[in-house]
Amino acid sequence: MKFVVVAHKPSETNVALAGAAASLGLPASVLPPRDSLRNLEPGDVALGRLDVREDLDGIETGTEHLERCAASGVNVLNPPCALVAAHDKLLTARALRRAGLPHPRTWLIAEGAPTPAPELPVVLKPRFGSWGRDVVLCRTADEVEDALAELTRRSWFREHGVLAQEVVPPLGWDLRIVVAGGRVVGAARRTAGAGEWRTNVSLGGRSEPVDPPPLARTLALSAAAAVRGDLVGVDLLPTRAAFVISEINGAVDFRPQYAVDFTDVYTDAVLQLLRVAHARRVAA
Repeated sequence: MKFVVVAHKPSETNVALAGAAASLGLPASVLPPRDSLRNLEPGDVALGRLDVREDLDGIETGTEHLERCAASGVNVLNPPCALVAAHDKLLTARALRRAGLPHPRTWLIAEGAPTPAPELPVVLKPRFGSWGRDVVLCRTADEVEDALAELTRRSWFREHGVLAQEVVPPLGWDLRIVVAGGRVVGAARRTAGAGEWRTNVSLGGRSEPVDPPPLARTLALSAAAAVRGDLVGVDLLPTRAAFVISEINGAVDFRPQYAVDFTDVYTDAVLQLLRVAHARRVAA
């Protein structure tokens, strides 16, 4: 049985996941979607790690190759339906709402689409966003108007419109929890950089390991299940008494220090994924 991470980039996380599978005695590699389709056989495992595109206008190419892999008998984890539900923040909001999970109220603003007036303050963000790019906090109607005037110039806006989300009052930090095969395998507390309300490390935030409390673990597991994600990152915003699910990342990057329970986070993730793959193969 081969274990292939299906991704366009040999990122640190993708390479580490393949390395963990290899350390367990499996032929493992990171391959782009087209090459994965050529190299995988029935019974092999393909882990979908397609990310959002650099210009934020959708998901990287390759979902059709994952579909064809699944049709040929390959055990596809993070299948296209899960990647779309995680990366498209409008679909994420709908999935979380159907599951009864806490998530900011979300509105779509697009040309030609009727839109209820969002309540201020709001956060404007791309439907397919990452790295904190083009995310704007607007406290007044004038700020919303100015932000929209700027965002309408983006190619992603012309393609998908923009999301307006209810603001969860920022406390300067959030939790990122990594879920693999229905188990929490990693977590980190991310703290915003000086003068910044967003916690993205790419924007100057810092990340440190954390043992997430039971409520945070439960919410992360429920969020992953809501989008049917086999390996996802779930971002949780703290409130004064609980947490709110902010986003789900279908191609989450994580580091060795994310490990919980004193294990190697990548090996733990692969073991949980193999457990799920085996159970599905038996069920089939």
